[in-house]
Amino acid sequence: MSDPDRRQGEPPALAVVFRTHSDIEAVIVRGLLESHGIYAAASSDLTHAVFPISIDGLGEVRIAVPASQAEEARAIIRDQRVPAPAGDVVSITGDTRDLSALEARLEYTFREPAILDRALTHRSRAHEDATGSTIDNESLEFLGDAVLGFVMADLLFRDFPQFDEGQKSKIKASLVSTATLARLARRLGIGEFLALGRGEEKTGGRTKQALLADSCEAVIAAIYLDGGIEEARTFVTRELAADLEDVRSPDFWGRDYKSALQELAQSRDLPLPDYVVAAESGPDHRKIFHVEVRVAGEALGAARASSKKAAEQEAAHKAIDALSGR
Repeated sequence: MSDPDRRQGEPPALAVVFRTHSDIEAVIVRGLLESHGIYAAASSDLTHAVFPISIDGLGEVRIAVPASQAEEARAIIRDQRVPAPAGDVVSITGDTRDLSALEARLEYTFREPAILDRALTHRSRAHEDATGSTIDNESLEFLGDAVLGFVMADLLFRDFPQFDEGQKSKIKASLVSTATLARLARRLGIGEFLALGRGEEKTGGRTKQALLADSCEAVIAAIYLDGGIEEARTFVTRELAADLEDVRSPDFWGRDYKSALQELAQSRDLPLPDYVVAAESGPDHRKIFHVEVRVAGEALGAARASSKKAAEQEAAHKAIDALSGR
């Protein structure tokens, strides 16, 4: 954009009009100014890495514009800001969204709530914003995929040292699959909080498997950016605990202790095994199932796991040991 206050060939004199410690807010403000035809440059004292440690580690980000447009830029920013009630997320465009209910489900409270807001913003919503200041979650999806892959690879390396590379790859593919992530998103109710465009809303975007899986990856990235890799690791391992239990089950590798117990019982003229959920504990989205297996009314094995399937398999395994020892 031309600047009448400078000579040809000289760079324009810039004035800082906005300062923040949030990369997300800096991007939004820059987009807002450029949508009004004002060139805006961002600068920071720190060099950003591909995997930043956390938002707190980014230092101050400054937005500067040509000095001749500084007052106009400050007025645009001032006009877009609205006072926020405690606990509400307020974007630079004035939209208010309370995401505290989702934070409770995630068991993580964001220091920078705008990061979570961005993680839940689909490109269809961003495309409908005429100002161009709404940023979608696609770059966070990319980062979340990488963070999830790293956490899973590290976990498999530590917890399954006996497995070869092919076995680890099979487990990892199962744990980071679209189906697994969409299932997690449904359990957490992420779809309820998505910011969608009108067209995507009408076509059922909140329940689409691919969209939910992508949003789940974006949320993982948001937790990583806000709290670091350990917070992301805690979230992933906690929320995928049931899937990890299934991986440890012999079913995953083709061995079925329930079938083996049934065959053993029949070979001894015993009735078919009966599996009973003796108790359940924990919150709805992360239950622990206590399962007993009984043969001819006798409890021969019991196990606890975060899925009925895994608990039944382990209980059957114990029952086989008990019967085989007789």
